[in-house]
Amino acid sequence: MLSKVAERMYWFSRYIERAENTARMVGVYDNLLFDLPRSINISWFNLVVINSSEDVFNARYTVKDEKNVVKLLLADSTNPNSMSSSLLMARENVRTSRDVLPLPLWELINELCMYVSEHIRDGINRTNRHGFLDNVIKGCQQINGLLADNMSKDAAWQFIRLGRNLERADMASRILDAGITAQLSSSDVEQDLDPSQIIWGNVLRSCDGAMNYRRTMRATVEGTRVCQFLLHDKHFPRSITFCADQIAAAVDLLPACEIEELAKLKTLLAGEPGELDESFSDYLNDLQLSFANLHMQFGQCWFALDR
Repeated sequence: MLSKVAERMYWFSRYIERAENTARMVGVYDNLLFDLPRSINISWFNLVVINSSEDVFNARYTVKDEKNVVKLLLADSTNPNSMSSSLLMARENVRTSRDVLPLPLWELINELCMYVSEHIRDGINRTNRHGFLDNVIKGCQQINGLLADNMSKDAAWQFIRLGRNLERADMASRILDAGITAQLSSSDVEQDLDPSQIIWGNVLRSCDGAMNYRRTMRATVEGTRVCQFLLHDKHFPRSITFCADQIAAAVDLLPACEIEELAKLKTLLAGEPGELDESFSDYLNDLQLSFANLHMQFGQCWFALDR
């Protein structure tokens, strides 16, 4: 297939996954506001830092409050990584590649983009945010379900698989980073209630992993176990190890190309991150650098141009 078509499939799946996981990440912080004691003040700006969007934020806003952060992550058209921008770019990639995708996909992506455009204020304002984010997540899952059940598992599918799992692994590391940041913020406050279970319970729910965690770990929700589950579980589709295995499987089915970073990523995942402190955030940063290197090698191997 043409390298430009392959690149569009790869980026389409990344944009859909990015939109869904951005909605999930905002949902984590939104739920924490309701669940944690008022004495714990978790800065919304942490989400900007975790998404490496400080420069974009500082160019547009001066006040680091909830409204501006949520607006940047969900609605800001000048932020290429915002949920709205990701969905629009996903639709553009579908529009220019409709001959290799299931016919109903164009209708689904259009409906989701229209819904977000018409209801984006619900996402920015806290009152209806939960319902709005839930509908966006369901819309993205509907698109992925259509592809899984109705698309031939040819090269185009493998590039979709490649992009989705790379983006999913990257965002899983950022959701874990959000959990670490929230735990470190709460540890500085004296309180009678230990907020750790609330924080990591929300992290699991943001990945739809609460039930799978209980079945696999057979233990109460605890930070170290949650991180081990989301890093190393070989059966949960949103764990980083599962995504890495899916990436390796897709690479094996595509035209021969040596992706050296895969071995480095597996070495990183084989190690134990240690205590849940700043060193764990450094470990997650190393994972994110590995994902970025994978992306660069994919571009050099299969795509005519890299974005």
